[in-house]
Amino acid sequence: MELFAEYGHAIASLVIFTLIVLFLSPLSALAKQGKGLAPGATPEQDYSDKAYRLNRAYLNGTETLPAYASLTIAAILMGVSPFWVNLLASVVLVSRLVMLFVHIRGIGKPHSGLRSVLYVVGWACMFVMGIMALVAAF
Repeated sequence: MELFAEYGHAIASLVIFTLIVLFLSPLSALAKQGKGLAPGATPEQDYSDKAYRLNRAYLNGTETLPAYASLTIAAILMGVSPFWVNLLASVVLVSRLVMLFVHIRGIGKPHSGLRSVLYVVGWACMFVMGIMALVAAF
C-alpha cells in the first residue's frame, strides 16, 4: 500500500506495541497463576510484588493501546505530516518500552518517579498527534 508507505515507522510502532501487549497477557496470567489467583483476579496492590507489577504493566498497555492506535491512525488518515506522525508514534513506543522495563523491574518509586515521567512523555506525544489530526480535519 504505497499510500501509507510514508507512515511506515508509525504503523510499525503500532504493531510492535500491540505485540508487546499480547506478549504480556500470558506472562501476567502465569504470574497470577503462580500466586494461586483465579483467572481475572488482580494481585494485591504491593509494588514490591513482581506479579502485581507485571499485571499493572499489562493493564497499562491495554489501557493505552486504544488511544495510541486511534490517534495514530487518525493522524495518518488525515494526512498529518509523516515526519511528525512517525516521530511522535516512535517516541510513544520508546517511552512505553522504557516504562515497561522500569515497571516490571520495580525501578524507582510507585508514584511520581521515572515511570510517571515516561507516561507523561507518551501521553503528550499522543495528545499532540490528536491535535494535529483535528487541525488537519478542518
